[in-house]
Amino acid sequence: MLVVKLGGAAGVDTDAVCADLAALAAAGRRWVLVHGGSAETSRVAELLGHPPRFVTSVSGFTSRYTDARTLEIMQMVYCGKTNKGIVERLARRRVNALGLSGMDGGLLRARRKGALKVREGDKTMLIRDDLSGRVEEVNSDLLHLLLDAGYFPVICPPALGEDGQGLNVDGDRAAARIAAALGAATLVILSDVPGLLRRFPDESTLVRELDAADIEAAARDWAEGRMRIKLLGAAEALRDGVARVIIGDSRRERPVTAALEGAGTALIAGGGLAGRPRGGPSL
Repeated sequence: MLVVKLGGAAGVDTDAVCADLAALAAAGRRWVLVHGGSAETSRVAELLGHPPRFVTSVSGFTSRYTDARTLEIMQMVYCGKTNKGIVERLARRRVNALGLSGMDGGLLRARRKGALKVREGDKTMLIRDDLSGRVEEVNSDLLHLLLDAGYFPVICPPALGEDGQGLNVDGDRAAARIAAALGAATLVILSDVPGLLRRFPDESTLVRELDAADIEAAARDWAEGRMRIKLLGAAEALRDGVARVIIGDSRRERPVTAALEGAGTALIAGGGLAGRPRGGPSL
């Protein structure tokens, strides 16, 4: 079992990922695809007169502020345009793909976050109306039912809250929970960078391998932007029993296969940090 997370940045190569997944399916490999849609959601939000707002927590993580209107736009883009666009790409390659949001069949159940403590300039403030949450439960029975029937699930946020309301959840962390729930050996996280870079954006500083025990320090000392969330999701997947997480580049040829064969940053449950640079962060 393989779980692949495709990021939602503007630079990701969805066609390359779909072509590679189709080849893997034809070779008998079972997989689940989880995808984002952040850049397109921001674009559509601008067009609809509701520009995106991003907030940074006191712990340094940046996320999309999700009010009721933002959640509506997100559902339009993630569950509609992006999800069905990926299903169409896969169908053209003879993959029996089935698109789902985390709300469908209670696939992803989340607990709504409490008040968010965020930094804005020199001020710290609380946001109480944010409709975001954290995935706590995966309906793995539904996924096994679909996989056993020959379908390839294509999954996106939002998730279902305790009261039945949709909640925005982070796609990387949701993919980690799905990989753990399915007992996947490997989670591949693809975006528009080669992997974790010691000195972003210098791609020659790619970290080839990272031990689970070193992820927190690497996130603090090396990661920029959304890479911190990806590392957090990787750490959660490893903690919950996934043997290996690979952060790879969607822009290369056969991106999933390349990641499985050693391209990108491999995060593993044991073994230590490979290639630590002299004078680098103390991990």
